[in-house]
Amino acid sequence: MAHGPEDRACPSPPMQRWWRTDEHLRRRPYLLKRNAIMAAFRAWFAVRDFITVEGAALQISPGNEAHLHAFATSEVGLDGSRAQLYLHTSPEFTAKKLLAAGETKIVDFARVFRNRERSALHHPEFTMLEWYRTHEPYEALMDDCAALLALAAMTAGASQLVFRGRRCDPLAHPERLTVADAFLRHAGVDLMATVDGQGSGDRSRLDGQAKRIGVRTAADDSWSDIYSRILQERIEPHLGLGAATILCEYPIGEAALARPKPADPRLAERFELYACGVELANAFCELTDPVEQRRRFEDDMTQKQAIYGERYPIDEDLLAALPLMPPTSGIALGLDRLVMLAVGADSITDVIWTPVAEQAMTAP
Repeated sequence: MAHGPEDRACPSPPMQRWWRTDEHLRRRPYLLKRNAIMAAFRAWFAVRDFITVEGAALQISPGNEAHLHAFATSEVGLDGSRAQLYLHTSPEFTAKKLLAAGETKIVDFARVFRNRERSALHHPEFTMLEWYRTHEPYEALMDDCAALLALAAMTAGASQLVFRGRRCDPLAHPERLTVADAFLRHAGVDLMATVDGQGSGDRSRLDGQAKRIGVRTAADDSWSDIYSRILQERIEPHLGLGAATILCEYPIGEAALARPKPADPRLAERFELYACGVELANAFCELTDPVEQRRRFEDDMTQKQAIYGERYPIDEDLLAALPLMPPTSGIALGLDRLVMLAVGADSITDVIWTPVAEQAMTAP
């Protein structure tokens, strides 16, 4: 799940000791509704013949996106030898291996772990609902999202999704909005004028448009950096107000693990779901070309090394499995965030049974 403008605008409130009786009683109604929503979701997927799977949390690679950060650990052998492992940031890699093995419709209510993330909308450990449909277009996932938004609200007894004064009707049909149209509508930026026929971004042209609308840039910002800043500051706060927004057709440079759009290879078959200005889900028509996927992983790890001074291994088994995958659409939804909106809570810790305690940190 990507980062939105709420990262800066919505700092995490001081967390009380959740095990104090008064604090637990305050949160308990939210937590019981969380349980009800999870039960309703499990039933929804079961009726549609999804198989529930459980991907292993310990992985050789936690994911290879530049700005995702993992928790590292190690396996100790009987002889004292050690092997590097990571807690997964998503069940995606294991899910794709199951699809390569022959599964066709799977869902994972996964506990996942992301480092450097703690705010009103982020927590180091959270629940990611991830599901896959083989031989179906990613538009089928858009319909799933609309159904699950409505189901979450009805189960919680809510007529609206709410977050800090922003409201969204969970029963309204979501608006489908391309990234290019969103940039024009909300920022007055002609994004595709800065993307060439091969999908490469022209940094100087986007920088000029950003400065024209008052978005700060730095000399060492890449096209992707400027794109992300405009998206976070000028676009995302307007998404999912009144009705949910399905933001689709991302520039290919922001494709992650999505395949190019056949009609326009400058774009990726990717969408994100927003409600109340909050990003809830990230979906792809999955890339199954191992050569292109390796190139993207290596580019992201080069960027990660340059920015953060670290890189993660590439999962060679995943690359070997990709050609065996059928055409597939997959999506990851932040369950805690959706519950938070459905019950009207102010922080993600209000809807997590046992939040991770905040520890005193020392400077690096």
